[in-house]
Amino acid sequence: MAKGIRDKVAIIGMGCSRFGERWDCGPDELMLESYTEALADAGIDQNEIEAAWFGLFFQEQSAGKSALPLSLALRLPNIPVTRVENMCATGTEALRGAVYAVAAGACDTALAIGVEKLKDTGYGGLPERSKGTFDDLWLPSSTAPGNFAQLASAYAAKHKRPMEDIKKAMAHISVKSHANGKLNPKAHLQKEITEEQALGAAMIAYPLGLYDCCGVSDGSACAIVTTVEKAKAMGIKDMVTVKAIQLAPSNGFEMSNSGWDGSYFHTTRIAAQRAYAEAGITNPRQEVDMMEVHDCFSITELVVMEDLGIAAEGQAVDDVLNGVFDRDGEVPCQVDGGLKCFGHPIGASGLRMAYEMYLQLLGRAGERQIGSPSIGLTHNLGGAPNRNVASVSVFGLHAG
Repeated sequence: MAKGIRDKVAIIGMGCSRFGERWDCGPDELMLESYTEALADAGIDQNEIEAAWFGLFFQEQSAGKSALPLSLALRLPNIPVTRVENMCATGTEALRGAVYAVAAGACDTALAIGVEKLKDTGYGGLPERSKGTFDDLWLPSSTAPGNFAQLASAYAAKHKRPMEDIKKAMAHISVKSHANGKLNPKAHLQKEITEEQALGAAMIAYPLGLYDCCGVSDGSACAIVTTVEKAKAMGIKDMVTVKAIQLAPSNGFEMSNSGWDGSYFHTTRIAAQRAYAEAGITNPRQEVDMMEVHDCFSITELVVMEDLGIAAEGQAVDDVLNGVFDRDGEVPCQVDGGLKCFGHPIGASGLRMAYEMYLQLLGRAGERQIGSPSIGLTHNLGGAPNRNVASVSVFGLHAG
């Protein structure tokens, strides 16, 4: 019977470009920036990498289709390259492919990299030309802010919380992310805001204001993974291992079944349960030391706290306002600024989250280091509340 990938694969090197409006470079240079850091961190020769997984979502507006953009940009030694995409879980999907290949014994050392170059389009949001023939027919006016605004309304109705309370909690989340982003030299947004600014900002889709919405960025992130045995042979003593990577896509339940009330993410709950089982976590509130979650909107971060089992049902608003998820709180969340402020280049975001876990676990996060964590969790959500792909990953220190 399958036992999962817990502690079978070690991350030996990671890199991340500076995120933002990178007019100074193209996707090739962004990938080279993150890859150069990861390769130096791993301390290996490029020829030791046996296979690569390449995450890129908007290929027409960015690097292009196939394995070639990555292989050419990094001058890889003709190794297999697999390009993947899974909406906002694309970066995690690339990491999943590399980790599974090493865990399965198909190769000893693999590369996972994600990139997105979106700002050159001149468009402020996601430059989707089409969602597919049938989606375009029956989702012609769907917008991301509108979809997630409905999540906030459903959550308020279910838990009988005044929208004013939820707005204050969302403002607290945004203020926290901006404060954390200011400590991150690679973040897209490095400017603090006040609660008054967040609450008084222009309304985008009620109750979501301007500061409740994340933008998109240019950027790349990269990981090099190998077997735990090889990492030990390299002399790595305190290593970061992958304890779980789980992914759950919608299957139509949320759109066609009255059992879903629109107030939570069904897929995130499933992915979280599977990830905790794989990682051996029984009490996530006590065992998870830090998180990076998919804060595409402030309401998403709030609701996901309950879906991940970190906050009790209906209690996320109070936990947020009580500082549970602040940098100095019980379970710090978005210590690097999150999607909101580090940035959101779709294909790289999952790997960027893993990058922060890696730095924090090894005590390398500099000014934003939160202490001595041993377990970190990342979460991605691509799509809308009623149809999406969710991923949950767990990383931890493993004594060599």
